Amino acid sequence: MEKLSHWLYNELQNIGVSEVWAKYLNMLILVVALTLILLLVDFITKKIIINAFGKLISKSKTQFDDFLVRNKTPRNIAHIAPILIAYETIPHIFRDFPKLENILFKVIEVFGIVLFLWIVRSLLNTLKDFFKTLPNLKDKPIDSYIQVFMIFSWGIGILFAFSIITGMELWKFLTALGTASAIIILVFRDTILGFVASIQVSINDMVRIGDWITFEKYGADGDVIEINLSTVKVQNFDKTITTIPTYALISDSFRNWRGMTNAQGRRIKRSLILKQESIHFLNENELEALKSISLLTPYLSSKDEDIKNYNQQNKIDKSVLINGRNLTNIGVFRKYVDLYLNNHSGINKEMMIMARQLAPTSQGLPIEIYAFSSDKRWENYEYIMADIFDHLLAAIPYFNLEGFELPSSSNFKK
Repeated sequence: MEKLSHWLYNELQNIGVSEVWAKYLNMLILVVALTLILLLVDFITKKIIINAFGKLISKSKTQFDDFLVRNKTPRNIAHIAPILIAYETIPHIFRDFPKLENILFKVIEVFGIVLFLWIVRSLLNTLKDFFKTLPNLKDKPIDSYIQVFMIFSWGIGILFAFSIITGMELWKFLTALGTASAIIILVFRDTILGFVASIQVSINDMVRIGDWITFEKYGADGDVIEINLSTVKVQNFDKTITTIPTYALISDSFRNWRGMTNAQGRRIKRSLILKQESIHFLNENELEALKSISLLTPYLSSKDEDIKNYNQQNKIDKSVLINGRNLTNIGVFRKYVDLYLNNHSGINKEMMIMARQLAPTSQGLPIEIYAFSSDKRWENYEYIMADIFDHLLAAIPYFNLEGFELPSSSNFKK
């Protein structure tokens, strides 16, 4: 190459070109020739590498090589050859222009760093896409890890680039950079917070992709579809997307429904409010009427006999219902609710089933149903719960009980 550059320079002088013009013309001709050679080498190298990867993909059963091509890894690798050729030939082309040679050396070195970062990015994106296909890693915040690696890579690359451009040794540059650390922390505050938060979220397994979360502060109620360094994307049930800062997951309170999803059932916890004035002891006629309810027949027959035996043995005066042991309409109703839940096909019998009485309120006496549906899917869960309360609301009058309802304007008119 050195002989060729000298030969061209000598030929230009032999035909009468001045020394100064011979230097410039020599440089320009060699630059044009080098540019054409670099473009040709880049094209050929790219074709060779892409064809090689194409043959590898056709024979390989894994998707990893497909992701390599999709993320342009072979194309980026193909650019290495032209950069190496340019780096070797520049001293010969610009030997008469030392300042320009120095600048171009720095440009090529900086571009080499950028190209290296492109290759790293394409490899990391390939790993990200590949890991998302693995069942064990499908719900992990892979995007956050990739972004962390890329931030570190770009940070190191920028430091090396500044060191090359300024001609300052890297350790001296880092020392000078330490004085500006406060400004850097201020500028990259959200990124630093997001980085720390993403690590804590991952280590503590607080949120996974696919989890249903409720975050009232940000109006989020839906499935997590993406977790990255700075944000968490939640697709709400109305198909809107809510973006939440990652650090908010550790600084604020939110609800993750994963425990319910992984459990054997979904909780039903709702109350019926009954008028207290409708609660009373059962007389013989009411008791006989309730015995015709098939679910209650065995219970009432056994209970009625026990109560009668107790009252007779203790010579209780039953002319007044309050004396001795008695059955109440609300007590029998609670037993009916319990039996109904235990016989309902949509209730998980292996989990807690309870019909309990809560503290009286100004509206009435709440009877709370506490059970778990065997089907956790939202629409089926709502159907099961509605089916239960449809029945119980319709059953209340059979026990001579009344449900509470705020008076309407029509009631006042009457």
